[in-house]
Amino acid sequence: MKVVYIFATSRHTVSYVLGKMILPQLEENRHGVDVVGMFFFEDNNYVLMKGNPTGERLHKVAKKTGMLLMGCDQCCYERDIADKLLDGVPIGCFPDLYKALSGNMPDQVITL
Repeated sequence: MKVVYIFATSRHTVSYVLGKMILPQLEENRHGVDVVGMFFFEDNNYVLMKGNPTGERLHKVAKKTGMLLMGCDQCCYERDIADKLLDGVPIGCFPDLYKALSGNMPDQVITL
């Protein structure tokens, strides 16, 4: 099964659920599904910044697996971080997310 995670709730979700649960499982290849993408809203976008330890680990997994990482464009502009994201991580809105995933559509979307 292929899934996409959308991180829409508090930043604690990214630091705890992603950083301490999902990411270690992805790094150890034991998550149980293929994660084809992750989309970040609000303050969750800070994880995508260069130098963020969780983001750097996530970026490494994404490069290895081909997983899409994308930040909400308006959220990144509002926080003045659009030009500070990890290399190759795009920003966009839902139409951009759909287009980016069109060649590798998920079976399920999970919002955290």
